[in-house]
Amino acid sequence: MIRTIKFKTLLLGFVTVFMLGVLSFSVYFTGAYAVFYGNTPRLIPIYSVEREEKLCSITFDCAWGTEYTDEILKALEVSDVRATFFMVEFWTTKYPEFVKKIKDGGCEIGTHSSTHSYMSKMNAEDIRAELAASSKAIEDITGDKVELFRPPYGDYDDELIKTASEQGYYTIQWDVDSLDWKDLSASDIAMRVVNGVKNGSIILMHNNGLHTAEAVPIILETLKNRGYSFVPVGELIYKENYAIDGTGRQKQVRVN
Repeated sequence: MIRTIKFKTLLLGFVTVFMLGVLSFSVYFTGAYAVFYGNTPRLIPIYSVEREEKLCSITFDCAWGTEYTDEILKALEVSDVRATFFMVEFWTTKYPEFVKKIKDGGCEIGTHSSTHSYMSKMNAEDIRAELAASSKAIEDITGDKVELFRPPYGDYDDELIKTASEQGYYTIQWDVDSLDWKDLSASDIAMRVVNGVKNGSIILMHNNGLHTAEAVPIILETLKNRGYSFVPVGELIYKENYAIDGTGRQKQVRVN
């Protein structure tokens, strides 16, 4: 009886190790963002990046208005920082002059969907349509291919991540949330960000937050004084030979 229990325990351990090995193989060779939750593999977007250097990315979601966008772009220019802007299609088509300003300022542009809907409720066909339409709107103005995608509301499921990946997109979340959409004061926004950033962090902000533009210079100056450099998300992430852990932290896989 005892031998039988020991055998079953060893067999279960072997199967677990084998499955983890298969999963790691899949992640390494396919680029899938798969991790285990219990016994179930789940796809995970990129929340942050494992970096030895003090690098981070500041990002802005564009879905409503432009009142503070010029001020944000000015602050980025003064600090010589290139950010990443994620744009919804209806914002892109309504404000093409701002899309051009953002590109001309040296910033990177990704899609934030076409309709800013909860995309985990969509099927693959609808997801592809959202990504294609929103990216085309951006590419028609900038001439640049769109490779980054941020799901509206941070909402996702396996189908969304898988479909986006198949269409050539890196799905990007964040590990530092400014909560600027809650109309916090500029100092409160800045404190949340600077106290949350670590190597490889991705900062979430919005182009039309009430006090976002006031907070941006404080954030940039403070983090630069702490030794951080800012790069667009596309330069922060690894685009091949990588894996993502259960926290969404992307790590490079070394090839021997």
